[in-house]
Amino acid sequence: MTHTSNRLLDDLAKLMTDAAGMARGARTEVDTFMRSQAERVLNELEVVSREEFEAVKLMAQEAREENARLAARIAALEDGASKPASGRGKAKV
Repeated sequence: MTHTSNRLLDDLAKLMTDAAGMARGARTEVDTFMRSQAERVLNELEVVSREEFEAVKLMAQEAREENARLAARIAALEDGASKPASGRGKAKV
């Protein structure tokens, strides 16, 4: 009886090990399927990648900084143009 019991337990242990391996394989397969479906949906929605987003964000920041520099330069030029220069506008005799 002991020999039969051990064989039964061995078979049961082998069955459980095989079932665990199958479950792990099924999980990997489901993960792969879900990842591919998510990528497909994102591609259809034309969602940008993180790298593309960061590149555009950097370009926008640089454009804002350039805009601020140009606005300051225009303000300085306008300020200089609004002040009358000495001798300017006076008739020479």
